[in-house]
Amino acid sequence: MPQHERIIMGIDPGTIVMGYGLIVVRGQEARLLAMGVIKLDKYEDHYLRLKRIYDRVLSLVDEFHPDELAIEAPFFGKNVQSMLKLGRAQGVAMAAALARDLPITEYVPMRIKQAITGRGAASKEQVAGMLQRYLKIPQADMPRELDATDGLAAALCHHFLTSSPLQRASAGAA
Repeated sequence: MPQHERIIMGIDPGTIVMGYGLIVVRGQEARLLAMGVIKLDKYEDHYLRLKRIYDRVLSLVDEFHPDELAIEAPFFGKNVQSMLKLGRAQGVAMAAALARDLPITEYVPMRIKQAITGRGAASKEQVAGMLQRYLKIPQADMPRELDATDGLAAALCHHFLTSSPLQRASAGAA
């Protein structure tokens, strides 16, 4: 019996740089499909940045046809204006996914790091290193921007937390 294949897209929201990663899952095995960043720093206007996020996420969905979206939930800091902007960025990325009827799951950063490295307080570099080893990504293909690996980490975290019945039961606590 052939194994079903699914594509999971992960997003690390941002207002200057937004990271994304896509994996293909067949059975328990995951492999890298694509990863990268959406650079937004050249847009002075916050609303133009939001439009760019929406358009680019929609084009990624149309190009790769993911089955699910895993997105990092905003980490609440002290700067209220920054948090509002980050929430908007996450919202328009989610709206683009919803425009194509993709189911969405949010994960807090600590949960993603825990799933990938075993430590909720892991650094971005540690997360990138574990992704490189697990997905067998050649060093030459590793991105300079860690936002890309953060987006990829959200996708792989979702795979880990939904790949077995026992894990699916506990994923609701994410």
